[in-house]
Amino acid sequence: MNAEQGLHLRPVRMGTMRAEADTRADGTVYARSLELLGAYPRSMTDRLEHWAVATPDAVFIADRGEDGAWRTITYAEANRLIRPLAQALLDAQLSPEHPLLILSGNEIEHALLAYAAMLIGVPHAPLSPAYSLVSQDFAKLRYIAGLLEPGMVYASDGEKFGPAIAAALDPAIPLVVRENPPPGRVARLFSCLLGTTPTAAIDAANAAVTPDTIAKFLFTSGSTGMPKAVITTQRMLTCNQEMIRTALAFLADEPPVLVDWMPWNHVAGGSHNLGIALYNGGSFYVDDGMATPEGIRRTVRNLTDIAPTLYFNVPKGYELLVEHLLVDERLRDNFFSRVKLLQYAGASLSQHVWDGLDSAARAATGERIMIITGYGSTETAPFAFTTTWVVDRAGLVGLPAAGLEIKLVPDGEKLELRLKGPNVTPGYWKAPDKTAECFDEEGYYKIGDALKFAEPGNVARGFLFDGRVSEDFKLSTGTWVNMASVRAGAIAAATGLLRDIVLTGLDRNYIGAVIFPDLAACRLLAGLGPEAIGDVVVAHPAVRAAFQQRFDALAGRATGSASHIARAVLLGTPPSIDAGEITDKGSINQRAVMTARAGLVSDLYADPAPASVMIFDRKAR
Repeated sequence: MNAEQGLHLRPVRMGTMRAEADTRADGTVYARSLELLGAYPRSMTDRLEHWAVATPDAVFIADRGEDGAWRTITYAEANRLIRPLAQALLDAQLSPEHPLLILSGNEIEHALLAYAAMLIGVPHAPLSPAYSLVSQDFAKLRYIAGLLEPGMVYASDGEKFGPAIAAALDPAIPLVVRENPPPGRVARLFSCLLGTTPTAAIDAANAAVTPDTIAKFLFTSGSTGMPKAVITTQRMLTCNQEMIRTALAFLADEPPVLVDWMPWNHVAGGSHNLGIALYNGGSFYVDDGMATPEGIRRTVRNLTDIAPTLYFNVPKGYELLVEHLLVDERLRDNFFSRVKLLQYAGASLSQHVWDGLDSAARAATGERIMIITGYGSTETAPFAFTTTWVVDRAGLVGLPAAGLEIKLVPDGEKLELRLKGPNVTPGYWKAPDKTAECFDEEGYYKIGDALKFAEPGNVARGFLFDGRVSEDFKLSTGTWVNMASVRAGAIAAATGLLRDIVLTGLDRNYIGAVIFPDLAACRLLAGLGPEAIGDVVVAHPAVRAAFQQRFDALAGRATGSASHIARAVLLGTPPSIDAGEITDKGSINQRAVMTARAGLVSDLYADPAPASVMIFDRKAR
C-alpha cells in the first residue's frame, strides 16, 4: 500500500531522508546520509533538567500501582528526586568499574535510579528479568555479576528476586529493593535512599560528565556464549535522539505521548522509546502488558485509558492487538484518536495484520495512519535506518540516519552492512578481542546483516534487509538458501499458529524446519484446555492437519529446493533461555536450537522419517 494508490493518510510532519552512494571497482558501496545532524546535548539528564524548568508539571513517567491506578511523576519531581538517589550512589562509591545493576523491569523507581546514575557519570546495567525469574541455573546472572562487579543492585520486589540474588550475587554487594526485602539478606528500601541529603559532590560529579561518559551497559546475546556488555555512551543516546527527531520531525511540534511495554533492558525500550519521551518533553506510560495472548489484555486496558500520539510494537504485538481493535470500539476509537504514526521493527509485518490496522483506523477515523519500519541494533543505540515515507514492501529499512555513514561489502551473493557514526558503540566492556572483531580497518562496525538496494543503483529508494550474512547456507547440491526469505515465507504461511521457526539443511539434500508453535492458539484449535501439555497439543490431529495444510500450500509455491521446506517437526516445549535458545530480547538463537535439539534435527533427515516428522510435497495444492 502507498500514498499513490489514493490513500487518505492522517497528516504527519516527517523529515526528509536523502543519501548518496558510490560503488567502487571491487563492488564495495559507500553511502552516507545527506541530512545534517543537528546539535545535541551533552547528556540525557541535561534534557531532564531542561524540561524540569520548561514544563515542570508535565507528566514524565507513569506506571500502574498495586491498586491498578496510574502513578505519575512530573519532570520537576523526577529532576528533584534523582539528586538524593545520586548522592546515595556516590556514598556507595559506585563507578564505571562498579556500576549499578538493575534486575527488575520497567517502573518509575527503575527510571529514577537510572537517571540518578547518569547524572553523576555512573553506568547502570538493566538486565532482562528473565535472567532472574525464568532461568533455573542463573548462569547468565552469575556471569554478568562477575563481569561488571556491581557496586549496588536494585530489584523492585526483593522476595520475588530473592532466589536469584541469593544464588548469583555476593552478599557484600549493597542491595536496594522497593518492597519485600529478601529473608536472610541485608537490604535497603528505595524510600530510604530518597532520604539521603544531597551535597555539592553531585554537581562536581555531573560537571565531569562528557558525551563519551558511559551511560549504561546493555547486554546482547550473540549466536554462542554469554551476553556481551555493549558500552552505551551519553553521546550515543543524545545524538541518536537527534537523529530520530530529524526523521520524525513531528516530535518537535508537540510533546509525544507513548504507551509502551518494550523492556528497558532492551535498546528499543530503554534507549529508543523512553529516550523519545525524555528528549522531546513527552509522557511515557509504562504498559504492563506484553506481546502474548495473556499480556495483550493489559495492553488493551492501557490503550483504552491512554491515547498515544505515536506507537511502537513488534509484529507479534500488532498481530495480537489487531484482534482487539477490530471488535472493541472503545479501544479502537481511543487508540486512533490522536496517533500520528505506527512503527514496527524486528521482523516483517504480515499483510493480514497490516490490513487489520488499516481497517480499524478507517473505522475509527475515516483516515489511514502512516506505518513505517526502522532498523538498528544495540550497538547503534539503536536508530540507524528508517523510512519517512509509507512502507510499501516487506523488508524495506529505508535510508541511513542523519550523520551516519555505511559501507556495503560484497560477501558471496550478499552485501554485508557496516556502519560508522556518533551513535555507534566504542565496543564491548572488558572484551577487547570481541571489540576488535566487530570493527574493520576503517573503523566501520560490522553488524553482521546484509542489505541490498530496493531498486538496483537507485539509493533514493532505500535499502532492503537481506538477512544475516552468516545465516545463509548451501544444500548438498551447492544451491544457496536465502534464510531470511524462506523463514519469512514460512512465518507468513503459518500466521496465527507459529511462534518461531529454525531452518536446517547445511550440506543436506533439502531444507528442514524445527517449529515452535503458538501453543495457546493450537490448544484453541484442538479444543484442548490450558492444562494440556505441549507434547499432547502438537500431536493432536487437528493441529498437525492445520500445519500440514499450510506447509503443503507453501511447498506448492516453491520454485526449487532452495525455497522448499521439505520436512518439519513441531516442538511441544518453548525455547529455553538457559540453553541459549532464546535471547534476552526474545529472538530465537538458530545455532543454539540446533545444538540443543540435535536429535530432532537428525530425525528430519532420517530415512524413513519417524512418525513425528511432517513431510511436505511440492506437488501438493
